[in-house]
Amino acid sequence: MQTREILSEGMFRRVLRWERKRAERYQKSFMLMLLDASQPLLTDRGQRTLPAILAALSRSTRETDMAGWYQEGAILGVLFTEVCEADRRSLENLLRASVTESLRAKLGAELADWIRISFHFFPEGWNEPNRDNGADVTLYPDLLNQNDTKKLPRILKRAMDITGSILALLLFSPVFAIISAIIKLTSKGPIFYRQERVGQYGRGFTFLKFRSMTCANDPGIHRDYVRRFIAGEIGSKATGSDKNPVFKITADPRVTRVGKFLRKTSLDELPQFINVLKGEMSLVGPRPPIPYELESYRTWHRRRVLDVKPGITGLWQVKGRSRTSFDDMVRLDLRYAGTWSPWLDIKILLQTPRAAFFGEGAY
Repeated sequence: MQTREILSEGMFRRVLRWERKRAERYQKSFMLMLLDASQPLLTDRGQRTLPAILAALSRSTRETDMAGWYQEGAILGVLFTEVCEADRRSLENLLRASVTESLRAKLGAELADWIRISFHFFPEGWNEPNRDNGADVTLYPDLLNQNDTKKLPRILKRAMDITGSILALLLFSPVFAIISAIIKLTSKGPIFYRQERVGQYGRGFTFLKFRSMTCANDPGIHRDYVRRFIAGEIGSKATGSDKNPVFKITADPRVTRVGKFLRKTSLDELPQFINVLKGEMSLVGPRPPIPYELESYRTWHRRRVLDVKPGITGLWQVKGRSRTSFDDMVRLDLRYAGTWSPWLDIKILLQTPRAAFFGEGAY
């Protein structure tokens, strides 16, 4: 493998992005191997480090495996396509042993051991029991770069979130007190409902709502419902209309009488302003999923929790809220992420009170 076959950083990252999209569309998987040679390349022996790495890659990879700079002049990457998850560990071990052996033969053990080798598999196993929650951001350098290029708009968005959440918490403080008292007087259990949700890049956080259900309820009911809803199995049976499948269960027996009113008016969502103030959510963004929802996600569905922070409201809410099918909701989230601007946030925020007040699609 010659130097001219090594893609530039910009081209390699574009290829990585294209491969992600291809994997999403065709339900395929791939593996990214990174060789971080930033330390030896900066030493006086750096001139022979790169040829040694290229020789090791030539020996250990196929011609069809794309190689290039993940970080120009420091980190080399290789994309291995069509890698089955069952073969992942054995391929990792084989590549690590082969590349390390070749590097040590050409550079010596001391210099070769400075080169850090890592492996990154797509799609990530977000639901693996022994894996930390969250996406592997190494696979999404284009998204991180996008965050840098939109630094000023994102500063404005965060300023809007802080200002808006503080004003909302102050404005609705009497409502907080009234709802808290009513919940405490009408049903047993805590005032707030705390639930683990998935935020940007798949990172978990504690999601807050006013409790609208009885404490002794079976979460398996909702879990099974969500699985069938995401799979597109729920429609007319749930709502009486093929056109308006819902994400929430209609006539849910677990919901209290007060809870029905809170849900219908979206007042149960007021505590989420605390999540916004803490930086876990935004005023506008995709709906934050429950971890077990990810088990039913197709690969392309996961993009909705990568591009932007989850929000209290979003296109999915003002365009029909719970009446929107899951695939359509994801498409709205991706559309928002692709066209996001402070002005779009303002437009969505202005449309939200009407959707909340009239309870469009809420249950």
